[in-house]
Amino acid sequence: MAKLLFITHPEVIIDPSIAVEDWGLSTTGRERMKHFAESDAAQNIGTIWSSTEKKALEAAAILGARHHLDVKTDPMLGENDRSATGFLPPEEFERTADAFFAQPTISVRGWERAIDAQHRILAAVERIRMEEGTGDIAVIAHGAVGTLLLCSLRGVPIARVHDQPFQGHFWCATLPDMRILHGWRPIAEKT
Repeated sequence: MAKLLFITHPEVIIDPSIAVEDWGLSTTGRERMKHFAESDAAQNIGTIWSSTEKKALEAAAILGARHHLDVKTDPMLGENDRSATGFLPPEEFERTADAFFAQPTISVRGWERAIDAQHRILAAVERIRMEEGTGDIAVIAHGAVGTLLLCSLRGVPIARVHDQPFQGHFWCATLPDMRILHGWRPIAEKT
């Protein structure tokens, strides 16, 4: 049975002086992604899709190198648009993210509405799963959109309680029916 693996990029180098979408993986993030690429969960991957953000592309490249696969990209796999605020200090970001999930039909501080990001990520993954291919499909993207997609597939309201605990997690669904096999699991232990 083929599966969809929705994988979030692991830890990044936080640099408030550059755009968030241009942040790259940290050393810890790279090591965790390499560990995942070697794991049993990743052994049947036949297709890799990535967001166009640098951190996701770097994570996808690690997976692609291990499995000798090219990485396809789709900008619709990007994180919820937070360009209205740009970088926010951690505590302020967490408060804003809480409001984003709690009020999915409202644009919180100019961010893309959660409901719109959910529709966008669902449509992108629907297009991807309809493509011909063999093996599992890996989608490397971001936590918020992964959570929004997971909520949609589970048929539950958007809520942050369904979010990954920290960067670098994955969940799986069966293909082609998109039945959830398991929720968020870490790609590898934090080092």
